[in-house]
Formats: sequence, C-alpha cells, structure tokens
Amino acid sequence: MRQHGPSSRTCQPTRGRRRDATCSGRVSSPHIIGHDRLADRPPATSLGGHVSDVRIERCRDAEAAGWLDLRKALWPETPREIHRAEIRAQVDDPERFAAFVAYAVGGTSLGLAEVSLRWDHVNGTTSSPVAFLEGLYVDDRERRRGLARRLVDAAVAWAHLKGCRELASDVLEANLMGQRVHRALGFEETERVVYFKRRVP
Repeated sequence: MRQHGPSSRTCQPTRGRRRDATCSGRVSSPHIIGHDRLADRPPATSLGGHVSDVRIERCRDAEAAGWLDLRKALWPETPREIHRAEIRAQVDDPERFAAFVAYAVGGTSLGLAEVSLRWDHVNGTTSSPVAFLEGLYVDDRERRRGLARRLVDAAVAWAHLKGCRELASDVLEANLMGQRVHRALGFEETERVVYFKRRVP
C-alpha cells in the first residue's frame, strides 16, 4: 500500500512505500503509531465529542473538507501537489478508489481511510480483485475511541459492494504497533516478503 496510500506518482494509489500511521500509511516514517485501545498513552483532549456522534462520509469531491490535511498528516514527506494529484485521480475513478473521512459534529475532520481495488497479485490473497487499505489515519487526540474501526468498516462495506471477498493491507515489519492495530481490526497476517534488486549494466 503505498504502504498505505496511493502510491505511484501517477496516482495509482498503491505500490510505492508504505504507510505507518494510526495504523497505516505510506512507508515513510512511522510518525504515528497508536490508535484506539492500542495506543500506549492516553489520548489528548478529544475534538470529536462522543464517538457515536462522529459521522463517516465518503469523499466525492477533491475539495472534501479535511481530506488533504489528513493526508498531509499521514504522509508529511509528500509534496502538497502530489497529494492534490492523487486526490484528483481518486475522485476521477470512483469505481476503483474510495476515501472516507470521520467528522465531528462541528465538522472537524478526525480520521481518514483510503481503499482501492487491485487486480494484480496481492500477497497473501486468493481472489481478484482485492480491496486494499491504502491509508488509515486517526488524529492522535482521537485514538482509542473506535474511529479506526469505523473507518475500516466503511472500507469493508465498499469492498463488499465491489464484489471483493478480501480486504488486504500491509505494515512495515518494524511497525509492531501497526501490526497490533491491524489484528485488532480483524486482519490476519498472511506472509512476509524480502525484496531484492540487482543493477543491470
């Protein structure tokens, strides 16, 4: 998953690095690792009020409130123009991509999940297409409240509508918190892969 998140610079969210955020995100730095009950410290003052008041909405417009800002929080090393290009690519191909944002009653954006359909081989899966969780992020003040689960549930519902039998994801081997989060959200580990390369003279 870009290691979570649309990856290719052409905005085929995937392939690329990996996410490591509330639980997923582009490979980059594991700048955020806790989430829900798995966070290793109490959350700061919540922005969203009671979790039952939080609404999950699919982003259908490139200017959807909070989408860009949440992506920047998840993948801070990515230039703004790349984020915008990837967002546009997702909006332009709604049959392949979906993004969901969690909003507080007042409209504050609290978390993000991005999912895509993949027809190429996805490690550990046996069906095609496979829904792939490209990115998952929850504001650090909102973790341990079940928002990541609600975002993933939205991704699962979308995958079901697309006829998928599996939702896949990936986490860097060193990101132990991310692995625990995935297990808590119902994912099971399938395999680990070591990549190699060789220069061609």
